[in-house]
Amino acid sequence: MELKAMLAVFIFVVAYILIISEKVHRTVVAMSAAVLLILLGIVSQENAIHHIDFNTLGLLIGMMVIVNITSETGLFNYLAIWSAKCVGAKPVYLLAALGALTAVCSAFLDNVTTVLLTVPVTFSIASQLKISPKPFLVAQIIASNIGGTATLIGDPPNIMISSAVKELDFMAFLWNLAPVCILIFVVSVFVLAWYYKNELKTTVQLQEKIMQLHERKQIQDVGLLKKCLFVLFLTILGFILQRFLHLETASAALAGASLLLLLTIGNDEVRLSKLFAKVEWTAIFFFIGLFILVGALVEKNVIELLAREAMQFTQGNMLSTTMLILWLSAITSAVIDNIPFVATMIPFIKELGSMGGIQDLTPLWWALSLGACLGGNGTLIGASANVVVASMAAQHGQQISFLRYLKIALPLTLLAIAISSAYIYCRYL
Repeated sequence: MELKAMLAVFIFVVAYILIISEKVHRTVVAMSAAVLLILLGIVSQENAIHHIDFNTLGLLIGMMVIVNITSETGLFNYLAIWSAKCVGAKPVYLLAALGALTAVCSAFLDNVTTVLLTVPVTFSIASQLKISPKPFLVAQIIASNIGGTATLIGDPPNIMISSAVKELDFMAFLWNLAPVCILIFVVSVFVLAWYYKNELKTTVQLQEKIMQLHERKQIQDVGLLKKCLFVLFLTILGFILQRFLHLETASAALAGASLLLLLTIGNDEVRLSKLFAKVEWTAIFFFIGLFILVGALVEKNVIELLAREAMQFTQGNMLSTTMLILWLSAITSAVIDNIPFVATMIPFIKELGSMGGIQDLTPLWWALSLGACLGGNGTLIGASANVVVASMAAQHGQQISFLRYLKIALPLTLLAIAISSAYIYCRYL
């Protein structure tokens, strides 16, 4: 391994240790490490910018604008009261209900979009029940990544795999991945409910108080709500039809945000400034630094080297290769962003087909998808949705500790991958 590659690995490891320690804010660590990579000549400024995924950033910013405007209508308070009343305002059942809502939405929306829409509900209802929102936030993070695994449009790795393998269309993902995702979700909810059982307690009086509320009274501006729902519908339609319209998700999100701004803000500069101040800029800049950090590893062939070295142990055996891809994808995606890893693995899996003598690559594609998407649950920086939820929690004074999240999320992730292993073996191998 050349000197610059070793330096890139060293800087990445040190940055990751600092993020885990929480002694320095993760955004400061990521940005400082990225700048250091550029100053040392490990990656050029031009290449660093090239490694930044502006599609992800555009999606984040666009949906944050739409959600912040929508929040002014009172819709999230309406959803909070409605969902609470559906389960009798019982915290344990509410954890399952919010998790299910997040998982279903994540299957048909981007994970980040989903948590931006559902997390405000969590803060509102937890406040009214006077309980900590953290158990619900952790459940929503895990549910968003599980739900996103189930469909082609739910998570970026699936979109990338489908783009590389044309025969794997929307229905193929739904038919092959949805069953195991449903099973993993149910198991995860039971484990989370047991783990947080002592925190999911409130008084009968507070439950009764919520059951007596009228959710429709929470809608403060019906006209604005209609505009927001109209734009949100068009944006979601853009996500669903993006392949046919040749649109990136960022284009759909930013188009929706621009349209909603035109319909609602007009020439009100004060309101516009307040709106943009609510955008999670700390999360945006964390992603910028992270993309450059991982991009340096990709550019110096570190990720590809690790993947190739690991594959040599399988000697072309189908069962060993499939399981290695599944577990390697999960472990790697828990540590770094899964998008560059999947980008590295796609051509490698294709190479196995042409040179490794493996005729049917289908199990390998499902292993890559399950590993990369579900592995994102392993740590607080393993997936985009995780980072966004953590950033939103911090703004509400509810800091989610990296290590406390790891304590419950890592075992759940390992359990999910174990279930996936059994599923792939029984169905395909």
